Amino acid sequence: MSFRTAVMSRLAAYWTSQKRLVAARVRAERKRVAQGLPHRIYWFHDAADPYSHLLAQLLPRFAARYEVEIVVHLVGPPADWAAPERAQLEAYARRDAEQLAARAGLMFTDPGEQPGPASLADAEAALAAAIDSGTFIEVAAAIGAALWQGNAIDGTLPRIAPAAAKVAGDTRRDALGHYLGATLYYGGEWYWGIDRLHYLEERLADLGAGARLEPLYRQPAVPAAGTTAAPRQSGLVLDWYASFRSPYTYIVADRVQALADAYGAELKVRYVLPMVMRSLPVPPMKRQYITLDVAREAHRLDIPFGRVADPVGRPVERGYAVLPWASEQGRGLNFARAFLRGVFAEGLDAGGDAGLRRIVETAGLKWTSARSHLSDTDWRAEAEANRREMTGLGLWGVPSFRVGDVAVWGQDRLWVIEAELKRLSERETVTP
Repeated sequence: MSFRTAVMSRLAAYWTSQKRLVAARVRAERKRVAQGLPHRIYWFHDAADPYSHLLAQLLPRFAARYEVEIVVHLVGPPADWAAPERAQLEAYARRDAEQLAARAGLMFTDPGEQPGPASLADAEAALAAAIDSGTFIEVAAAIGAALWQGNAIDGTLPRIAPAAAKVAGDTRRDALGHYLGATLYYGGEWYWGIDRLHYLEERLADLGAGARLEPLYRQPAVPAAGTTAAPRQSGLVLDWYASFRSPYTYIVADRVQALADAYGAELKVRYVLPMVMRSLPVPPMKRQYITLDVAREAHRLDIPFGRVADPVGRPVERGYAVLPWASEQGRGLNFARAFLRGVFAEGLDAGGDAGLRRIVETAGLKWTSARSHLSDTDWRAEAEANRREMTGLGLWGVPSFRVGDVAVWGQDRLWVIEAELKRLSERETVTP
C-alpha cells in the first residue's frame, strides 16, 4: 500500500467516525447556546420534487413536536451534474414516492408526468408568498397536493413572483453544501427527505428540544424480524446491481445476502462500472454528502465503515477481472463482499497485489489462481450489458435490485424487494 493510500485511509476513518460526529454536534450546540439562537432548521423545498411534497406533509407534525424554528427556502431542481439522467430520475422519483407514501401513511399518486410549466409556476408563486407571510408549513402540503393531482391551486392564496426566492434558496443551499430539494439542514448536518428525518428527531430529543417519541417515519428492518433461512426456490432470483466503488453497495451487501437466504432466492451480482468511470461527474459536494450519509447509516446498522481506500480505476478493474472467475468457483458473492469490506472498512488497496490477495483469500479463494485472471477483459462486456439491463428497468444508479417485475434503486428501498419476495414465495407455496 502506498504512503498516500495509507494516510488517506486513516483520514477517512477519522472523518467518518462516530467520535468526530459527536464532537461536531457538541461544538454546534455550544455555538448555538453562546449566540442565544433557537434550534434553527433550514428546509429546502423543490415544488417539482415529489420527495419535497412528502416531507411537506410530515413537517407540520414535526414542528408541533419540537421547539424549533424552521426557515424555509424555495429551490429549483438539481443541477445537470446531480441529475445526469434527469428524465429517468423524475419518472423514478414519482413511482418511488408513491410506494414510500403508502408505506408512511402519506398521500401521493404518480400522475405519470411532471407538472406542466404553468401549474408549477403558479404553485411556486403561492409557495413564495407563503414563505414571505410565514404560513408555508401550514399550506405547503395542500399546494403540493393540488399541483400533483392536476387541480387548481386555491385562488384565495396570495402569489408573488418566485424567481428571487428560488435564487436565494439555491444560493443558500449551495453555500451550506448540498444540491437536492427535500433536504433539512441543522447544526452542520444534512437530512434528506422523510428517510432521514428520524436522525434529526433523535438529535433534537437528545438536546432536550422535544420528547423522545417514535419517529414520524422509520425504515423497516430488512429482512423482517423473525425471518429465517428458507430452502432454495427454483427460478426465484434477486438481481443486485452493484458497483465496487459504491459505499451504499457495501453497506447493503450483508442485508441483501440475508434477504435472498431468507426467501430461498438466488442472489446474482450484476456489476457495473462506477459513474465516474463512465464519464459521469461526481463533484466533491456530492462525494462528501454520500460519505457522511453512509457513515451515519453504517453506525446505525453496526457495519464497519470508514477506513476507505478509494478503489476508483485500477482497483475496480482488477476486482471485476477476478469476479467472473470467483463466480465460477461458487465464491462470487464471497469475493464481492470481501472486496467491498476491504476497500471501505479495512483500508485495503485493491490496486496492489498485497491488498487484493488479502481480499481473495478472505473470500476463500487461492491467490495464485486469481492472479492469472487479472489481465482478463471479458468482464467489460458483462459490465456494460448489466448497465444496459439496469437502465432498461428505468434505473441508473447503484445499488439497485430486481425481483421479477419489481425493480428499485437504493438500499433504502430493500423493503420493497422483501415484499415482492414474500409475495412470490407465498404464491409458490399455495400453487399445486
